[in-house]
Amino acid sequence: MNSPVTVKDAGFGVMLPSFDPFRLGAPPLLAAARLAENLGFDSGWVGDHLSFHPPVLEPCGALAAVAAVTRRLVLGTGVLLLPMRNPVWTAKQLGTVAALAPERLIVGVGAGGENPAEFEAAGYPVAQRGRRLDEAMVVLDALLRGEAVDHPGPLLPVRSPQLEPVPSSRPPLVVGGRSTHAVRRAARLAQGWLAVWLSPRRVRAAVEDLRAHAEEFRRPVCTTVMLSFVHVTDDVEAGRAELQRFVAGQYGMPVEAIEKWCVIGSEARVADMLAQYRDAGAESFVMLPTAEDVLAQYERLAAVRERLGAM
Repeated sequence: MNSPVTVKDAGFGVMLPSFDPFRLGAPPLLAAARLAENLGFDSGWVGDHLSFHPPVLEPCGALAAVAAVTRRLVLGTGVLLLPMRNPVWTAKQLGTVAALAPERLIVGVGAGGENPAEFEAAGYPVAQRGRRLDEAMVVLDALLRGEAVDHPGPLLPVRSPQLEPVPSSRPPLVVGGRSTHAVRRAARLAQGWLAVWLSPRRVRAAVEDLRAHAEEFRRPVCTTVMLSFVHVTDDVEAGRAELQRFVAGQYGMPVEAIEKWCVIGSEARVADMLAQYRDAGAESFVMLPTAEDVLAQYERLAAVRERLGAM
């Protein structure tokens, strides 16, 4: 049996194409997963929305398919919007992925809220998402441990028997988000923190906060995972134009809203920026290509990984 997976096993990973921001048709999810594994990446991740600006695949179903075409790749949710999900059914879905990919699942969760309409469609109030996330994480954690649950609420009363099959070991939990609430939630309830849209300076400050919170809660310090938006290219002007289309298609925003956190340029430039995050305390990385040709980006990101390892 494999050793239990940890957040550090995310290593140098990639976001798998489960969104279609360029409106190209069905994302090449399985081809990307196979290529990511063949290129030696450590992990592959998928995001979550019920309804958003682009078409999007449901993440647990997507990872179940990825589990069938990979053998080594660690699989992550980056991140499940748990406050608009039934935590018992979500635990069942994640348990299924864990059964198909033993000791290869990392469960990332977050509060969401960018699209209130999807919360309404799911039947949950967006205004309560932070408190619902706290309760849902407790329920989810217990169910993935193989425990029965009798949780009184107040927002999320749940009574559930043990769900089988039980994962051979409980998948580690990661909290995504850049707010102080997300950092504190990660320290209190999870094993990892997924940082996004932050400067190296702010990541360093958050890592210091994680250490302080670990002492407060008498828990191990969370592993910091950095989600980085990248476009490896020799034509920076063309790369920015493609980033502009990506941001519009993915988030419905102008590129200026997130451009300062995106890295466009050569393998050396991307590796240099990642090294700055590593120096700030990031222990693992997830690369999100902002280009139409995700598979070509994986080829170049493999070179970035080699450069980073040599720095």
